[in-house]
This record gives sequence, C-alpha cells and structure tokens, in this order.
Amino acid sequence: MKVEVKSKKGLRTILSVIIDKKEIQKKMDDRLKELQTEVSLKGFRPGKVPSSVIKSQFGKSIYGEVIDKILRETSTKAIDEKKIKISGQPKIDLKTFGEGKDLNYELQIDSLPEINLKPFDKFKATEFKVKIETKLINEKLNEIAEQNKQFEDLKNEKKAEIGDQVVFDYSATVEGKKFEGSEGKGVQLELGKDLFLKGFDQQLVGTKKNELKKIESLLPANHPKKDLANKKTIFECKILNVKQAKKNEINDDFAKIMGAKDLNDLKKLIENQISSQYSQALNSITKKEILDQIEKNHELEIPQNLIDQEISSITQNLKTEEKDKHKTNNEKIAKSRIKLGLLLNEYGEINKLKVTDDEVRSEIQKQIKGMPGQEKMVLDYYQKNPSASQSLKGSIYEEKIIDLIKSKIKLEIKNIDTKEAEKIISEFQKPNLDKTNPKKTKSSDKNKAKSKKISKK
Repeated sequence: MKVEVKSKKGLRTILSVIIDKKEIQKKMDDRLKELQTEVSLKGFRPGKVPSSVIKSQFGKSIYGEVIDKILRETSTKAIDEKKIKISGQPKIDLKTFGEGKDLNYELQIDSLPEINLKPFDKFKATEFKVKIETKLINEKLNEIAEQNKQFEDLKNEKKAEIGDQVVFDYSATVEGKKFEGSEGKGVQLELGKDLFLKGFDQQLVGTKKNELKKIESLLPANHPKKDLANKKTIFECKILNVKQAKKNEINDDFAKIMGAKDLNDLKKLIENQISSQYSQALNSITKKEILDQIEKNHELEIPQNLIDQEISSITQNLKTEEKDKHKTNNEKIAKSRIKLGLLLNEYGEINKLKVTDDEVRSEIQKQIKGMPGQEKMVLDYYQKNPSASQSLKGSIYEEKIIDLIKSKIKLEIKNIDTKEAEKIISEFQKPNLDKTNPKKTKSSDKNKAKSKKISKK
C-alpha cells in the first residue's frame, strides 16, 4: 500500500492511496478458496467446486466484496499512518480499479483541530451557597399539610361549601346518549379546586348527602374522542357524602405519614429539597460563566462537516423560510456548541476522565427515585433507547469535566439568602426571556446553561 498526501487545506486533507494489483489478486484467491468449502453447485461434490467455476459464475460480486473489504481496511491504515484525528466519516473517491489493475482511490478527510488548552489560572468564577430561611421551610411545610389534608364526615347534614369534599356517583350523556367513560363511582372532589371539569365544582356547592343533582358541563377540548370534544354533557349525580376538611396537626405523627422519621427530619428533607432547586439553577449560572471564559480564551478552527451536521440538527424541525431567516444565528450557535464540545473533551482526555457503567446506572436510579410510581417507565425508556443512555453518559462526562475545572480555577464562594438568589436567577434569565423565537431558544446549547426560577411556595 502506498499513501501520499495529495493536498491539505486547513482541516481538510486528501490522501492518495494505491493498492498493488498483486495484493488484490492474493485476496481474491484467498476468498475463492474459502468459497470452495461453502458453495454447492449441481454436478460437483460439496467442497470440490473448482475455483475457476466459482469465479466464472460469481466473479464480479466476489471482486466487489474483496474491494469493499480492502477499502475499509486500507483507509483506516492510511489515516493511522498519517496520524490524522478524523472528524466525521471520510469520503472515498475511486480513481482506477478493475481486475488485473492496481486500485487507486482518494480519501477526503476532515480532521479535528490541534487544541492548545489555556492553563486553569486564566479562569475564575463564582459559586453560590444559599441559606434557606426557617420561614421558607415553614411555608413549604404548611403547604404540604394543606395538600395532604384529611376529610371527615360532617356531624350534621349541612350543605357543601367551598373547601369541602363531595363524594358522588355519576351517569353522563351527550345528546341523550351514553359514551365510553360516561359513568363514575365514588368520585371525590374538593370544591374550589376545579380539578374535574370547568365549572363543575361550583354546581356542587349547596348539595347534601343522598341528594340527586343534575349538572351541565362541557367535555374538554382535548378529549381522547374528538367527536366528544367541547360537547355539552348532562351529569346525573348521586351525592354519597359531604366531608369537611380536617386540619393536619404538624407534628411527628404527620411527619411519619409523609415518610420522615420525625418533624425535624421532615424539615431537613424540605430544606434539602429547596436548597437543591436553588443549587441547580445557580450552578447553571456558574457553569455558563466558566464556559463563556473557555470559549472566549481559545481560538479554534472548526471542521466544516461538523458545523453542517450541527446546523442540520438545530434546524431539523424548522421550515425552509425559518432556516433562512436565522441562518447566521444558527451557524453561530453550531460553532459555539462544537467549539465548547471539543475543548471540554480535550480537558477530559488530558485528565483521563471516564464515565463507568455503574455511574450511568446510579444516575438512572436517581431519576427513578425522583419519579415515584413511574419506575418501570423510566427503566423501559433507557432499556429501549440506547441513545438515551449514551446521551446520559455524555451529560455525566461533561459534569465531571466542569467539576474538575471548578476544582482548579479561582472559585469564589459567595453565601447568599433566597431573596438574593431569586434576583440573580431572574437577571440570568432575562436575555432568554427577551428572545421571541421559541424554536431558537429551546436548543440545548452547551454554552447556554439552563436555569429554573425557584418558587417559594
């Protein structure tokens, strides 16, 4: 095999590769010998078909198979020989080929740029530590108590009021006809929350136990059966019971019902949950601060094939006119993503960072714990979508790199309260809120760290 650099312009290299006809013939002969033990032809005993007969009948397809294998093997060897770090799939252009001839082809390769990383002392960032106030913890505790309140039978048969729970059976009709799901038994509604159908709760106000009540309402616009969407529906309701809310006493017993050891443990769990929400948003701000500096302090030539692929990914759900309208911005986003991806990957490789299968499984378990009742759905998702596990592995790898960078740079720790945290998060979100193109802002740009404003409720 003879390999020469035919041309090199920027990150694109064209190699000329020549394979001697004698080498090709040897591989043809070897393949014909293999086929003698495999091919069965009428008039010949198994394994005794002459190679000349096999060649006369299958010569073209055998030659194509041999050439295809040679191209795969030699193109890899040629790239290794020239020590080229490829970006994407190389293109092969056959120049001369055919039985009895040398094989000559050109290999067009887009290579990765040489990366010279700046030292860590070039960067600095702020990491925020949020103090969760007792008042906020108590507010959340009262909210949990309100959401999990119990109901008890009324001592007298007073009429239902907002805040009471009404238990009822119903039978519904649309234009006098029954439909799938038109009956319900033992339905429980807390009046005032409007969780059933719009306006349904209000019509139950004033009802009493054992009363029959006719209610008119509209089925939802997103009803599974399109012919029933927004249809006027008559509900014949039998009121089984009216219950009054019983205020929860916030004590150790209530904490145990909520899955905690005692009240102090429940408060600690609430504090950790609120703290985690703030940390997630504030860590995104720190991450963006780091990524912006990494991008700004490195000059990097980006392979055009990677840019094209990334733009295709960004714009895959856009119409042609939208692609044209935001062409410049999409290219800018694509270059930024690729640049940061290459730089972060280089930091990871130099520092020999790896992600183990155990770490991926551990992360999946965390997600499962955060979605009680949907464990099987989460597991099935990752088992049926290998690309999802690979994507998760990539996210873990990126976070490892960011954590490494944090440990090496000048990191100022700033202690703040929740009010300051809300202000910082709000200011961070403003640039994104000002953008009016939702398709442009939803992209998971590596240098656009995501954040989520925390609710104090």
